[in-house]
Amino acid sequence: MSNSADAVAREVAFLTASGDGLPALLKSDGGPWSVVQAYWPRTPLARQSGVYLMRSSLLGVRWANQRRIETHDFRGKLCWPIGSTTTSVGIWEVEQAAFDSAIALLTQRIYGYMFDHTHGARFLSVAEAPEPGRVLVHFDDPEHSNSQSPAMLTATISYSADDNEIII
Repeated sequence: MSNSADAVAREVAFLTASGDGLPALLKSDGGPWSVVQAYWPRTPLARQSGVYLMRSSLLGVRWANQRRIETHDFRGKLCWPIGSTTTSVGIWEVEQAAFDSAIALLTQRIYGYMFDHTHGARFLSVAEAPEPGRVLVHFDDPEHSNSQSPAMLTATISYSADDNEIII
Protein backbone atom coordinates (compact mmCIF):
# COMPACT_ATOMS: atom_id res chain seq x y z
CA MET A 1 0.00 0.00 0.00
CA SER A 2 1.28 3.44 -0.87
CA ASN A 3 1.62 6.30 1.57
CA SER A 4 2.60 9.92 1.52
CA ALA A 5 6.31 9.17 1.81
CA ASP A 6 6.52 7.28 -1.47
CA ALA A 7 4.66 9.80 -3.66
CA VAL A 8 7.80 11.05 -5.40
CA ALA A 9 8.98 7.50 -6.10
CA ARG A 10 5.56 6.56 -7.52
CA GLU A 11 5.56 9.58 -9.81
CA VAL A 12 9.12 8.94 -11.03
CA ALA A 13 8.14 5.31 -11.75
CA PHE A 14 5.43 6.64 -14.05
CA LEU A 15 7.71 9.22 -15.68
CA THR A 16 10.38 6.61 -16.44
CA ALA A 17 7.97 4.02 -17.86
CA SER A 18 8.05 3.38 -21.59
CA GLY A 19 6.19 1.41 -24.22
CA ASP A 20 2.80 2.48 -22.90
CA GLY A 21 1.75 4.83 -25.70
CA LEU A 22 3.00 7.99 -23.97
CA PRO A 23 6.32 9.64 -24.83
CA ALA A 24 9.39 7.91 -23.42
CA LEU A 25 11.55 10.31 -21.46
CA LEU A 26 14.81 8.43 -20.87
CA LYS A 27 17.46 8.30 -23.59
CA SER A 28 17.76 4.55 -23.05
CA ASP A 29 14.13 4.27 -24.22
CA GLY A 30 14.45 6.77 -27.09
CA GLY A 31 13.59 9.91 -25.11
CA PRO A 32 15.59 13.12 -24.65
CA TRP A 33 16.53 12.96 -20.94
CA SER A 34 19.64 11.22 -19.57
CA VAL A 35 18.33 11.15 -16.00
CA VAL A 36 14.82 11.17 -14.51
CA GLN A 37 15.06 10.59 -10.79
CA ALA A 38 13.50 11.27 -7.43
CA TYR A 39 15.15 14.04 -5.43
CA TRP A 40 18.06 16.35 -6.08
CA PRO A 41 21.42 14.57 -5.70
CA ARG A 42 24.33 16.02 -3.81
CA THR A 43 26.38 15.98 -7.00
CA PRO A 44 24.23 15.95 -10.15
CA LEU A 45 25.76 14.28 -13.17
CA ALA A 46 27.65 16.89 -15.18
CA ARG A 47 26.93 17.15 -18.88
CA GLN A 48 23.73 15.09 -18.55
CA SER A 49 20.21 16.30 -19.18
CA GLY A 50 18.07 15.64 -16.14
CA VAL A 51 14.68 15.82 -14.49
CA TYR A 52 14.95 15.81 -10.69
CA LEU A 53 11.54 15.52 -9.03
CA MET A 54 10.79 16.60 -5.46
CA ARG A 55 7.76 17.66 -3.46
CA SER A 56 7.40 21.35 -2.74
CA SER A 57 4.43 20.88 -0.40
CA LEU A 58 1.96 18.38 0.97
CA LEU A 59 -1.62 19.29 1.85
CA GLY A 60 -3.79 16.91 3.82
CA VAL A 61 -7.52 17.56 3.96
CA ARG A 62 -9.83 15.60 6.24
CA TRP A 63 -13.47 15.31 5.23
CA ALA A 64 -16.39 13.11 6.28
CA ASN A 65 -14.90 12.28 9.70
CA GLN A 66 -12.87 9.20 8.72
CA ARG A 67 -11.70 10.18 5.28
CA ARG A 68 -8.84 12.32 4.11
CA ILE A 69 -7.01 13.09 0.92
CA GLU A 70 -3.48 14.33 0.43
CA THR A 71 -2.35 16.59 -2.38
CA HIS A 72 1.31 16.54 -3.36
CA ASP A 73 2.76 19.56 -5.10
CA PHE A 74 5.60 18.29 -7.25
CA ARG A 75 8.50 20.47 -8.32
CA GLY A 76 11.06 19.31 -10.83
CA LYS A 77 14.43 20.84 -11.60
CA LEU A 78 15.14 20.52 -15.30
CA CYS A 79 18.76 20.69 -16.49
CA TRP A 80 19.88 20.74 -20.12
CA PRO A 81 23.63 21.05 -20.78
CA ILE A 82 24.76 22.92 -23.84
CA GLY A 83 25.90 20.12 -26.13
CA SER A 84 29.00 21.63 -27.71
CA THR A 85 32.09 23.40 -26.44
CA THR A 86 32.53 25.21 -29.73
CA THR A 87 31.17 28.65 -30.39
CA SER A 88 29.48 27.72 -33.63
CA VAL A 89 26.76 30.06 -34.74
CA GLY A 90 23.32 29.04 -33.55
CA ILE A 91 24.29 26.35 -31.00
CA TRP A 92 22.49 28.21 -28.20
CA GLU A 93 19.34 28.55 -30.26
CA VAL A 94 19.45 24.86 -31.24
CA GLU A 95 19.90 23.80 -27.60
CA GLN A 96 17.04 26.04 -26.43
CA ALA A 97 14.76 24.50 -29.08
CA ALA A 98 15.84 20.99 -28.03
CA PHE A 99 15.15 21.88 -24.38
CA ASP A 100 11.68 23.13 -25.36
CA SER A 101 11.00 19.87 -27.22
CA ALA A 102 12.16 17.76 -24.27
CA ILE A 103 9.92 19.72 -21.90
CA ALA A 104 6.99 19.29 -24.29
CA LEU A 105 7.44 15.50 -24.08
CA LEU A 106 7.66 15.71 -20.29
CA THR A 107 4.41 17.68 -20.05
CA GLN A 108 2.66 15.26 -22.44
CA ARG A 109 3.67 12.40 -20.15
CA ILE A 110 2.50 14.29 -17.05
CA TYR A 111 -0.92 14.98 -18.58
CA GLY A 112 -1.17 11.24 -19.27
CA TYR A 113 -3.87 9.52 -21.23
CA MET A 114 -7.00 11.28 -22.41
CA PHE A 115 -9.34 9.43 -20.04
CA ASP A 116 -6.92 8.29 -17.32
CA HIS A 117 -5.14 10.92 -15.29
CA THR A 118 -4.19 8.53 -12.46
CA HIS A 119 -0.71 7.72 -13.74
CA GLY A 120 -1.47 4.03 -13.81
CA ALA A 121 -3.59 4.08 -10.61
CA ARG A 122 -0.68 5.55 -8.65
CA PHE A 123 -2.81 8.59 -7.77
CA LEU A 124 -6.44 9.65 -7.79
CA SER A 125 -5.57 12.37 -10.32
CA VAL A 126 -2.49 14.21 -11.57
CA ALA A 127 -2.19 17.72 -13.03
CA GLU A 128 -5.81 18.52 -12.28
CA ALA A 129 -5.66 20.65 -9.13
CA PRO A 130 -5.44 23.26 -7.67
CA GLU A 131 -6.38 24.62 -11.06
CA PRO A 132 -7.72 22.17 -13.62
CA GLY A 133 -4.99 20.81 -15.82
CA ARG A 134 -2.22 23.03 -14.54
CA VAL A 135 1.38 22.22 -15.31
CA LEU A 136 3.61 25.26 -14.89
CA VAL A 137 7.11 25.59 -16.33
CA HIS A 138 9.39 28.48 -15.38
CA PHE A 139 12.35 28.88 -17.73
CA ASP A 140 15.47 30.42 -16.25
CA ASP A 141 17.14 33.15 -18.26
CA PRO A 142 19.44 31.42 -20.78
CA GLU A 143 21.83 34.37 -20.65
CA HIS A 144 22.88 33.30 -17.14
CA SER A 145 23.51 29.70 -18.15
CA ASN A 146 26.69 30.79 -19.91
CA SER A 147 28.28 31.60 -16.54
CA GLN A 148 27.75 28.06 -15.23
CA SER A 149 30.26 25.29 -15.69
CA PRO A 150 29.25 23.36 -17.64
CA ALA A 151 26.96 25.77 -19.48
CA MET A 152 23.41 24.58 -18.84
CA LEU A 153 19.85 25.65 -19.54
CA THR A 154 17.58 25.25 -16.53
CA ALA A 155 13.89 25.43 -15.69
CA THR A 156 11.49 24.29 -13.00
CA ILE A 157 8.22 22.46 -13.54
CA SER A 158 5.42 22.23 -11.01
CA TYR A 159 2.14 20.35 -10.86
CA SER A 160 0.07 18.54 -8.27
CA ALA A 161 -1.27 15.06 -7.67
CA ASP A 162 -4.16 14.04 -5.46
CA ASP A 163 -3.40 10.84 -3.67
CA ASN A 164 -5.90 8.04 -3.46
CA GLU A 165 -8.46 8.66 -0.76
CA ILE A 166 -7.43 7.37 2.63
CA ILE A 167 -9.94 6.03 5.13
CA ILE A 168 -8.74 6.27 8.71
